[in-house]
Amino acid sequence: KKPIASMPGVFQMSVDHFVREAERARDLGIPALLLFGIPEKKDEIASGAMAEDGIIQRAVRAVKAKVPDILVITDVCLCEYMSHGHCGMIEKGEVDNDTTLEVLAETAVSHVKAGADMVAPSAMMDGQIAALREGLDEAGFEAVPIMAYAAKYASSFYGPFREAAESAPAFGDRRAYQMDPANSDEAIREITLDVAEGADVVMVKP
Repeated sequence: KKPIASMPGVFQMSVDHFVREAERARDLGIPALLLFGIPEKKDEIASGAMAEDGIIQRAVRAVKAKVPDILVITDVCLCEYMSHGHCGMIEKGEVDNDTTLEVLAETAVSHVKAGADMVAPSAMMDGQIAALREGLDEAGFEAVPIMAYAAKYASSFYGPFREAAESAPAFGDRRAYQMDPANSDEAIREITLDVAEGADVVMVKP
């Protein structure tokens, strides 16, 4: 267990500690957990995100073996796995939306193959819900629900999370693909699109 300085009492955990924490959660009546992964190595293609032996994949298999009745939701984003800390694939210094969609869908499928009950894409790429729904359906996971980060605002409130996930951008910021908090009309459009694309749960964050 590695303490997170900006969130006293909160830790990064290895898989064995996480499984024990999941058992405690179950015994307390907590029905679900949402997982974020930090790989041993980061690169510019997020190879750890969809690897069969990736940290999330291993954690999901381990917790489902010991605590099969707890609902496991997995974060589907690339920032934790990227050496540059952005949420998508970089082309010519910018996040490339369409290339990222393919990687996000592949990541989501790998999580569900490992035993995840629900996937939660948080990358804020246009069309990510449709891409995940199509990828999951083609892999035979039509019944797996998607929790959409439908309106995810660019915000300084993410500071502690970025420390926890070791995912602060190495250059620029995320305003090109996260949302302007003042633009509520855009938020409604984004949420409506995600529902139309197949989202089962929508979230506004923060």
